[in-house]
Amino acid sequence: QVQLVESGGGTVQAGGSLRLSCAVPRNLMSGNAIGWYRQAPGKDRDLVARVMAYGMTIYEDNVKGRFTISRDNDASTVELQMDYVQVEDSGTYYCNIVPKRLATNWGQGTQVHVYS
Repeated sequence: QVQLVESGGGTVQAGGSLRLSCAVPRNLMSGNAIGWYRQAPGKDRDLVARVMAYGMTIYEDNVKGRFTISRDNDASTVELQMDYVQVEDSGTYYCNIVPKRLATNWGQGTQVHVYS
């Protein structure tokens, strides 16, 4: 089974920006909502943003106005533009199908560390 592949993480100062990218297998991309999930150490893997198959986007309150999710169906990629990052945004970021109960083939994730 082909995994999703996340990239673009790093270390950034609070207030800065990062852009995450995810390569999604075409069979998972087609017709599905895709989201970015964040997992902080010792915590659950929580959804922070999703983009529907037809392009509508939905954000959790704690990232609304700061993060922008987008998808390129031709390239089979999903990106997350993170602006005005906060320390609380730190964690490992994964992309996958939404809802989480349908998620499969989790990738390795990409780590984001925000320092104050």
